[in-house]
Amino acid sequence: MSFFDSHENVADYIRLADGYDGRVLIENLKKHVAPGSRILELGMGPGKDLDILNETFKTTGSDSSKVFLDLYREQHPDADLLQIDAVKMTTTRSFDCIYSNKVLHHLTRDELKQSFARQSDILSDNGILFHSFWFGDKEEEHVGLRFVYYTKGTLVETIGDSFEILKLEQYGEMDDDDSFYVVLKKN
Repeated sequence: MSFFDSHENVADYIRLADGYDGRVLIENLKKHVAPGSRILELGMGPGKDLDILNETFKTTGSDSSKVFLDLYREQHPDADLLQIDAVKMTTTRSFDCIYSNKVLHHLTRDELKQSFARQSDILSDNGILFHSFWFGDKEEEHVGLRFVYYTKGTLVETIGDSFEILKLEQYGEMDDDDSFYVVLKKN
């Protein structure tokens, strides 16, 4: 059973994440993706970023956790949602952009490489990836969750040749420069 398959763990996460959303990241995303574009949000969790993305884009929310999807669907019965594993990404749909906010750091480095390859497959020509990560050079486990930190260099090594880096910028979420986001364009 995955960490987020537990109603108790999901409720704890929602309390922990209260007050945080990706509005600043999404403002940067808007510089690279046209309004009305089809966006897949990987790891939507409680759906805060999904709500913000839906103000400008045609967004599909996704998560591997049925608990998160069911909770969101209770409040938004017409929401476009998919249950997707961020590594395998089993969908036949195509998107102009794939977005995640501090989600892919739960994958091992090898899983992240596989995820980037699969994201390339479901991204439209010249599509954009926009992902944020914790900055650092360590791996740790906390309450049953894996956290893999990246430097700009280790992330570049993981991305592969399928994408051109348009922007890679550090920012502070909890501490100064503790995070960064990357904007990638499909080659």
